[in-house]
Amino acid sequence: MSSASRARSWRFAGRIAGWGTASGTRFVLGAWHGSPLGAFADVMVERPDGERLLLAPTAEVAEFVASTYRFDSTLLVPVTVTAEHGQPLTGPTAVGRTWHVEAGPLSARLRIGGRPPLGRLLRAVPPRLAAAPALTAVTDPVARVVLRGVRTRGTAGGGRTEHYGATDLHRLAAARTHWQGADLGAIHPIDPPVRFGFGSAPRRPSVTDLVTTVRVPR
Repeated sequence: MSSASRARSWRFAGRIAGWGTASGTRFVLGAWHGSPLGAFADVMVERPDGERLLLAPTAEVAEFVASTYRFDSTLLVPVTVTAEHGQPLTGPTAVGRTWHVEAGPLSARLRIGGRPPLGRLLRAVPPRLAAAPALTAVTDPVARVVLRGVRTRGTAGGGRTEHYGATDLHRLAAARTHWQGADLGAIHPIDPPVRFGFGSAPRRPSVTDLVTTVRVPR
């Protein structure tokens, strides 16, 4: 039996938001409404000195994420992402909405902007096709060029492989970010790129709707 046939596939449906700040701290937020671990959110943080920190809501989530990506430390804290008036995120990402992020030392308000041309192109692809791991053989070389270092497939920790099937893309129009109560300044590009794993977040602050497939060896 081949290694591919022995692998288990874990699918995570949700959104990833990435943004930088004037202080130099960069963030990658995952808000997942469907996964083998249930609905959850986590935040990957890279500080200006290069320290990589994971903010995770449970030990189970922290173990899974830390076995797939690389961090210098992990902090277990409640992580919540809500829309206006504390409502849960429902439906596709929408222009003009504000997300409220709370995760231990992090407090952020993210305002969703419009779709760039790539977002409109992603919307034209049937969702089932966009989420298919096989399609990443086509999208990966394109993403590397169009989004400067972004990968849609690659090898993660522990012999795992990951496939990112994007279905939509929005710009982040604005972000107000505080860390331990201190204002980190205006929204900035993610520069230098974050270093959590095989891929990076787009340089320009954005939100991607996607299905991530993680294949784990048995």
